[in-house]
Amino acid sequence: MAVLNGGTIRTRGDLERFETEMTLDQRLPERSILDVFIASAAQHPTSTAITMLMTGAADEQPRRIDYSQMLGMIRGAANLFSTLGGPAPGVAYMLPSLIETYTTLWGAETAGYAVPINFLLQPDSIGELIKASGAKILVALGPHPQLDIWEKAQKLRDQIPGLILVRVSPPGTPPDEGVIDFGSALAEQPNDHLIFGDPRGGDDIAAYFHTGGTTGVPKLVAHTHRSQLVSAFGGAAMCGYRSDDVMTATLPLFHVAGTIVAGLSAFMAGVELVVMSPGGLRNPVIVEGFWRLVARHKATVVGGVPTAISAVLQVPVGDNDISAIRTGLTGAALLPPAVGAHFKDVTGQHLHEILGMTESSGLVSIDPLSGRGAVGSVGWPLPYTQVDILRLNEDGSFGDPCRVDEIGAITITGEHISPGYRDSAHNAGVFDDGRLNSGDLGYKDEQGRIYIAGRSKDIIIRSGHNIDPAMIENAMTTHPAVKLAAAVGMPDAYAGELPVCFVELLPGADVSQEDLHQHAQSSIDERPAWPKHIQPVDAIPLTTVGKIYKPSLRCDAAKTRITDLVRNELGLGNARVDVLAGGSRGMRVTVTLSKDDRSSVEHVETALATFLFEAQVQVG
Repeated sequence: MAVLNGGTIRTRGDLERFETEMTLDQRLPERSILDVFIASAAQHPTSTAITMLMTGAADEQPRRIDYSQMLGMIRGAANLFSTLGGPAPGVAYMLPSLIETYTTLWGAETAGYAVPINFLLQPDSIGELIKASGAKILVALGPHPQLDIWEKAQKLRDQIPGLILVRVSPPGTPPDEGVIDFGSALAEQPNDHLIFGDPRGGDDIAAYFHTGGTTGVPKLVAHTHRSQLVSAFGGAAMCGYRSDDVMTATLPLFHVAGTIVAGLSAFMAGVELVVMSPGGLRNPVIVEGFWRLVARHKATVVGGVPTAISAVLQVPVGDNDISAIRTGLTGAALLPPAVGAHFKDVTGQHLHEILGMTESSGLVSIDPLSGRGAVGSVGWPLPYTQVDILRLNEDGSFGDPCRVDEIGAITITGEHISPGYRDSAHNAGVFDDGRLNSGDLGYKDEQGRIYIAGRSKDIIIRSGHNIDPAMIENAMTTHPAVKLAAAVGMPDAYAGELPVCFVELLPGADVSQEDLHQHAQSSIDERPAWPKHIQPVDAIPLTTVGKIYKPSLRCDAAKTRITDLVRNELGLGNARVDVLAGGSRGMRVTVTLSKDDRSSVEHVETALATFLFEAQVQVG
């Protein structure tokens, strides 16, 4: 079993000692994902692995499975998929967070490979991902009053010849011709051994996770058993998970954060996961009852993406006893300092940031959950991995390592790095002889802690949802009045960023805002990518080689948002807003108040603290 003991990691010195006392192979003997569950079931056979909440109602009796039962279900699922798909089948799934989702994921990886799918995507986009992955089996949620997963699954079966459809539905649901019922089929499989021989392991492909949005060409990131194991082990060590921990599970299982740091890492340590309904914190009932549920289940580790944490912090704790909470964790998007401060005020604990990437099998670095916490930092690299901050040369190549506090490109090496994309044509500029170019800019402090300073790539992150601006730009330039389009992120106190689009119209073109928005919504698959604002401009700025120059557009978007905030929402009509690219978080905002408004400085500072940029308020 993975050796996680050897001293709690709180500081850089603790991390260095952890790495020198034993080698990675000594600490991590597991060769396959199944080995993790075999070891956990041996050590914690009757301990609860998953507590499943369906509604979050006060009188709900949750469904629970222990570690022995979970191991049996994973073996049964692996046997089922092998029976249906033959040797090493690809198993795609479109499922909300359920016990069956965990079973499907780890069972698929044991028998073949998993292809987690964001079921909110449109059927055509999902179909492209499934075809590109080579998956033979699709596991999907059956008919549901609020979700259209089953309708999408039936369309996909018609589009993809030979696709085997498996339905997850409550017991007693009438059979559907040509469809395999997951529960019934699982019950027919042995759960104490594998019927097909040894499980997949080592350098075998365990999963393909899609990333980069739906831009017409699916980008599927390969994970091996070894890469997931190294990432999950590092997460368990840096989080300091214990077998008596109870963790709130709120992240979807088509996302690496939900499957690794809030999944496999926790299971390595014998943690109990409390799955906060199939919809997680997208469920308003769970948000409203969050602190009641935390108190009822005596949760010790709570977390979620920053926007979700912000939402639950708006709900009063009341008389709920949340004293069991020992720490908090967040990731998928940068944490606004004001949300972190509010979390500490409410819980008495620090909210620790995690940096993750699909291309690093889920994790890059963690601000150790047992440490004091460093505001704004994503902590140190996982054990036995390396993160370098490198200067960028004029030709885009990497140069020497940066000095302390000097911003450069974040690169990562270690056995958790993906072997690359399923289509190797996408590898250029990302994977370079074992080194991963994260696309992020950052710096290190004197203690070696990592800070994110912006993104060298242009991905817009809205509430942890990665939006490729090319998807918006390609859609907008199909409008007959649009000559050129440039999408950027506008700062938002809740979502971190919202997509906005600047458009340069053709000479003589006359088009309304309503028409542009209707075109965007009819042309863009992903609703979160619909631009919040579409702004016609005389000319989109270009570099000397003709590329769109986005830093100035980001500054323009930020100036528009903050000017509206200060002048209209805060009523300071004489305020001036200046925005410059740069700084430790990629953008500096300065608000200058008139002398008559001097008393509002603190009020404006509080409002600006909810955003991710550097901010200064002065009196002119």
